[in-house]
Amino acid sequence: MSTHVLAAVLTRLKLLTGAQSDAELSRKLSISPQTLSSWKVRDSVPYSLCVDIARQHACSLDWLLLGEMAPGPGLQGDGDWEREMLERLRALSPGDRQATLLFIKDRQRIQQLEQRISELTLHLPTIGGG
Repeated sequence: MSTHVLAAVLTRLKLLTGAQSDAELSRKLSISPQTLSSWKVRDSVPYSLCVDIARQHACSLDWLLLGEMAPGPGLQGDGDWEREMLERLRALSPGDRQATLLFIKDRQRIQQLEQRISELTLHLPTIGGG
């Protein structure tokens, strides 16, 4: 792993964990700052740790290790905006992801209600009888 690649992986780990610094990242990963330092010297992050973090944060290893989105069902040919949205969602803390999900569900409920109101309005008899 090159230093550039390692730096990118550490940046994505910080995004996932919400860490702002190396010291905070080591705390969030439950490792010592010296361990993090040794990863930098060796240009290597333990694969097993990456697998665990990817599972905990529901992100792909392709994204965590390579910064790439692997096309999956519903992503093939759907455009860059969807990949970008998924990358941004994965970078949020679990609490922020939950809040985003709740917002989306609320927005969908509002759209359903608006659609239903529109349908009902079309079927109302004309007032004043004309």
